[in-house]
Amino acid sequence: MDSFSEVFSEVLKYCYSLTNANRISEQGYKMWIEPLEPVKMEKNVVYLAVSSVFMGQTVMQAYGNTLKEAFEKVLGFPVEIKMVTKSKDGETEEKNESDIDIGPSEFSEYNTNNLTFENFVQGESNKLAFAFCHSVAHRYDKDPEQVDPNTIFNPLIIYGDSGLGKTHLLKAIEHEVKKVNPEMNIIYTTGESFINELVKALQFQDTIKFHEKYRNADYLLVDDIQTISGKDRMQEEFFHTFNDLYNAGKQIILTSDIIPSKITKLQERIRNRFALGVMADVGVPDLETRMAIIKRKADMLDLELSDSIISLIANKLQSNVRQLEGTVKRLKALSYYTKEAPSISMTQRVIKEISIENHPAEITTDRVIEEVANAFDVTPEEIKGKHRHSNISSARKVAIYVLKEVKGMTYTNIGKELGKNHSTMTLHYKDVVKEMNENPKIKETIDDIIKNLKEK
Repeated sequence: MDSFSEVFSEVLKYCYSLTNANRISEQGYKMWIEPLEPVKMEKNVVYLAVSSVFMGQTVMQAYGNTLKEAFEKVLGFPVEIKMVTKSKDGETEEKNESDIDIGPSEFSEYNTNNLTFENFVQGESNKLAFAFCHSVAHRYDKDPEQVDPNTIFNPLIIYGDSGLGKTHLLKAIEHEVKKVNPEMNIIYTTGESFINELVKALQFQDTIKFHEKYRNADYLLVDDIQTISGKDRMQEEFFHTFNDLYNAGKQIILTSDIIPSKITKLQERIRNRFALGVMADVGVPDLETRMAIIKRKADMLDLELSDSIISLIANKLQSNVRQLEGTVKRLKALSYYTKEAPSISMTQRVIKEISIENHPAEITTDRVIEEVANAFDVTPEEIKGKHRHSNISSARKVAIYVLKEVKGMTYTNIGKELGKNHSTMTLHYKDVVKEMNENPKIKETIDDIIKNLKEK
């Protein structure tokens, strides 16, 4: 393809094809994706023009991942997407407030400023986590010299499924500390960002700045700490960072998608450090709390929703606060552009779109083989081939086990996929079962593969 415009034309075609697969609605495509204008592509960053910051935020919230998928299909490699706004004379302007990268909706400028304790809706499922977080946010309200680090919730670990408010609580702590004690050095990061920063520091042989940044924090907040599991060098660095801060009486707050004791491939010495503090879970909110969340989100957007619409959303979307927020935002956007108040039918369409977008991708044979290949550092072609290298052979056996357990395939069908005799499939399956009983590490690896397949 000779130009970025041609690339974007193919991206639009791919996105439109998703309307036939019911992954996005035709109305959503025409209203939000089709009006986008290609600007430029620099390295792996794509710039698209929108008419307003509001439109950019809405597109990235609702269709950011779809666009990212489309560009990767067309170009063959992943890209970042940034929105730029068009000025009145038709020129594009890249403003900080409109640079909205693909990612969780919490990190748009609007949301970050609203992730406070005041805007957090409490219920039975999260009140203990809320209380602990509020307490650590105010631990330095008195003279820091008078604070006994052994009496503080340190470390504080909040765990629970994705989309239930863990990030909101972390950002609320950050907001509160900055408001009450602005002189405090508070560092918020994610497990993935921590890893990426360390990798860069190691590449440039300059870990001094990295150490200075993290080991001089008064508050260290790390979201999704489970991402460091299985990465020994990262765990080594985090272990020493934790020790330095803890011994200095500094506050550490972490979140995880599961209770730390169940994080696989986590070093025992880190588990022991986590056990020094307290843990609180955030669970799925009950109906009353979900309705309160919807009402709060609508009020923040100056959107009037009837009780019947609030009840409909709360009953249809039960397991994820982020889905509730996404539904309210999309209703606001539709109401803004159609000049119509949200109706039951409009709400039903939005709920359907949200549900489809959050539905896990189909677990295909190719996905299973690819996931196993990644875990064993081999290629899917090697698993399907005739190579007998021990690592490839192990990966092939695990693929057979996962195809049988997750997809329920027969040995005959597995053999056809891999070009092997079905009787061999039976023997390999039994070999894996035996090895899982004898080797906890291979069981952890297989459990991770299955978990990844079900969550993606």
